[in-house]
Amino acid sequence: MQRTIIYILCTVFTTAFLVSCGEGVSLQRYFVDNQETKNFITQDIPISMVEIDKSNFTEEQKEAYNSVKRLNFLGYKTSETDLETYNAELAKVKTILSDDKYNDLMDVSDRGRKISVKYIGTDEEADEVIVFGSAKEMGFAVVRILGDDMNPEKMGVLLHSLQNANVDENQIQDIMNFFK
Repeated sequence: MQRTIIYILCTVFTTAFLVSCGEGVSLQRYFVDNQETKNFITQDIPISMVEIDKSNFTEEQKEAYNSVKRLNFLGYKTSETDLETYNAELAKVKTILSDDKYNDLMDVSDRGRKISVKYIGTDEEADEVIVFGSAKEMGFAVVRILGDDMNPEKMGVLLHSLQNANVDENQIQDIMNFFK
């Protein structure tokens, strides 16, 4: 009897391990693998630490903002001498984000800068919203937006409105200095 239980447990663990390995590299795994790698910067930012002027937000924007709990930031700084590594890392992130589990929310291109917003979940509720931006002269950044009851459409409206929001730059000074 005991031998049967051990056999079943080993089978379950082996199956779980093989299934998880077969999924390829996830965005979360990419973050962990590169958190202390040269030319990368990572930061976990609780939304409570981000002071944004919400006085001009609509109710929809406030609801979207309040559904966010934290941000995971990963940035890669490019250099003229290491464009090959930059292109390889950029390709890895694009491959991860091309997975069918990521739904497109919006894409923006402006003067060589590209921003893509995707989400995991349904049209009514996102488990995670991903903002991916790249510019050849600076590098790229990926922000995982994590929260509860995030609505993708409302998050798109919120992200668009944040372009003109007053953000205290002291809160993200390390990130800004990294890309200089």
